[in-house]
Amino acid sequence: MTAVLVAHAGKSGGTREIAEVIAAELREAGLTAELLDAAEVDDVEAYGAVIVGSALYRRRWRPEAVRLLAEHEEALRNRPVWLFHSGPCGPLAAGKRISLPAGVALLAARIDAERTATFGGRLTPATAKGLFWKIMAAGPWAGDFRDWALIRSWARDVGHRVRIRVTL
Repeated sequence: MTAVLVAHAGKSGGTREIAEVIAAELREAGLTAELLDAAEVDDVEAYGAVIVGSALYRRRWRPEAVRLLAEHEEALRNRPVWLFHSGPCGPLAAGKRISLPAGVALLAARIDAERTATFGGRLTPATAKGLFWKIMAAGPWAGDFRDWALIRSWARDVGHRVRIRVTL
C-alpha cells in the first residue's frame, strides 16, 4: 500500500484542518496517509508521494513548510509532490488563485511539483493571532472561506493520480 505524507504549516489550525480532510480522502481511496506538522518531518523516504500545505500570510509561506521543501529537495525529486496553500479571505476568496512566493516557486520547479492548489482560508476573531489579524478579523475579511467540496475533490483527484503514478 502506498504511503502518502500530508504535511501542513500554519498558525491558527485552519490549514491543519484542510490537511486532515485531505488525509481522510486519501484513506478513503485506499491509501495510507500520515498527517504531520511540517516542522516535525525528519524524512520523506518512506513515502511514495508527498503533499505539503502552508497557510499564506501576506503572500508568504510558513517557514517550516519552506524548510521541509528545501531540506528534502533531493528526495522530493524522486516522488510525486503536490502543494497547496490556504489563505484568501473575504468576499473575493472563492476561486481566487494565488501564485507561489518566488522562493517556493523555485523549489517547486526544482522538485517538479504539480500545480499548486489555492484554497480559501479562515479568519475569525477567535483564531486571529496578533493585532493586525485581529483588526482584519473584525472586518469584511472575517469568516471561513474554505470550500470543503473543492478540497475533497482535489484530494480525491490527488489520490487517483497517486495510485496511477506510484506502483502499489
